[in-house]
Amino acid sequence: MNIDLTDTTTRRIQSSLRQARHLMGGPAVGMVLTLVIVTDESAQYDAVRAANEAARENPCRVLTVISRESRGSSSRLDAEIRMGETGPGETVLLRMYGPLAEHADSVVVPLLVPDTPVVTWWPGGRPPSRPGSDPLGALAQRRITDAYAAQDRLGTLARLAEGYQPGDTDFTWTRLTAWRTLLASALDLEHAEITGGVVEGEPDSPSAELLAAWMSIRLGVPVRREISEGPGLTAVRLHTLDGDIAITRPDGRVATLSRPGQPDRQVSLHRRPMSELLAEELRRLDPDEVYQEAAARYLKDLAVGSAS
Repeated sequence: MNIDLTDTTTRRIQSSLRQARHLMGGPAVGMVLTLVIVTDESAQYDAVRAANEAARENPCRVLTVISRESRGSSSRLDAEIRMGETGPGETVLLRMYGPLAEHADSVVVPLLVPDTPVVTWWPGGRPPSRPGSDPLGALAQRRITDAYAAQDRLGTLARLAEGYQPGDTDFTWTRLTAWRTLLASALDLEHAEITGGVVEGEPDSPSAELLAAWMSIRLGVPVRREISEGPGLTAVRLHTLDGDIAITRPDGRVATLSRPGQPDRQVSLHRRPMSELLAEELRRLDPDEVYQEAAARYLKDLAVGSAS
């Protein structure tokens, strides 16, 4: 069911949501959170599609905030309500014109699902430097950005790391979950002393920078960054007294795990779509302290590198 509302109000949107649920025979219960997406018209389609796919695991109300340029100076709110076709939750596209776009939180607050957590997501390449201080970010327990989508990826990562507040996270960190899991499992087996490490990836890969920072914290050894053509992360090598433990993934799909004196092993390590990254982040609403540590270490290493 699709409902289009032109030059509307939050009261009319709420009323339309209630009527749509009544007609479809479905109550509002069952939605575990509200997901607020802050995007523009060009990126909203992919973001909403990813949110609807993630909502199959985490039923939620998706509020998509889209700021539109207007020739006039008057404020206007258009809304598009989608129910029953895209997923188990509710999707509302909020297009805001004029000065109203500067006060999007006043529109969003009345539409939040009562007594449930809020997650705010900036899928584009222009997230606020301090998501927790943004009016829409301040509503949320979790705030998701993606430095990889920015034009200046490493600069964006540094600004987000500097402005970190508990509850912040970034898809560049989420992309590392499978790498971190595979590294941990490789090191669960008996191995010689680790003396250093190398992370290989694209020149401006924020994930590679965070992985190198995390490894240096956890292993207590120097970890170098080396450049490859990608895509994304391509290899991690741990230097031991017996030789290298290596994970290499040149094609973005299948990795090879190599250990001294052992046969190579093939492991699926595909680059995950946005919907999978989002679903993972929606599973947890507590602060990610490990991400905070890795981001802080990246800032520290960046400062040391600039001073030398």
